[in-house]
Amino acid sequence: MDADRPVGELLREWRHRRKLSQLDLAIAADVSSRHISFVETGRTTPSRTMVLHLAEHLNVPLRERNRLLIAAGHAPQFHRRDWSDPKLRPAREAVQRVLHLHEPFPALAVDRRWNLVQANDCVQVFFDEVDPALLQPPINMMRLGLHPRGFAHRLRNLDQIRAILLPRLARQVTASGDPELTTLYEELLTYTAPITDTDPAEIVLPIRLVHRGVELTLFSTVTTFGTAHDITLSEIAVEAYFPGDAETTNYLHELAGSTGPGR
Repeated sequence: MDADRPVGELLREWRHRRKLSQLDLAIAADVSSRHISFVETGRTTPSRTMVLHLAEHLNVPLRERNRLLIAAGHAPQFHRRDWSDPKLRPAREAVQRVLHLHEPFPALAVDRRWNLVQANDCVQVFFDEVDPALLQPPINMMRLGLHPRGFAHRLRNLDQIRAILLPRLARQVTASGDPELTTLYEELLTYTAPITDTDPAEIVLPIRLVHRGVELTLFSTVTTFGTAHDITLSEIAVEAYFPGDAETTNYLHELAGSTGPGR
């Protein structure tokens, strides 16, 4: 367990994950390579400031920075609150405004494990025809998109989507060291689907989703909170979907109108 591992060993592991030599890290952090060596071998116990300084240059996630601090004998610095915590209400309201303003196009927010935390009404285009068991909280959007009983069967370019999402999740696993993400990744690998190369001529990979017999073309953007000092908030990502053509734009406008209040 990390709680039983010295801070030097943990820092060395993060350095290896980032594919940096001791000299690389020393230059980036403006400290001597000898000091890095002493910290990693346990000959020197780093100060609180040094732990945070090295963690910043190693791009260590906030929750893992707390573990580094504890391993070095210091108190944790970053708060971790549930998304429902009253202190995160301003953040939840900000996310909800973003999601609402994006209508009539789908938009949602997920946590670090791809579990849905907020969404606008337009995400129903993804939820239709999905096995109800996959819609039991927590709804995992990565699983929902690739599971045979999710909306994978409605993706006309499932092979391309899978070829993008699985490497993306693999990079997350490497960057975070989260064992639950590793389990999710291994699960998704078991879903059979051919993997093909994406077309390099395309600027962004379109999502070709069939909804009620109509093929929609969407692309997405991801937004995160800048300079977040709360662990939960730092791990929230807002994914907004945009129409890729006029037909999809018109369809989503009409769909939102037909399902609006009083309809």
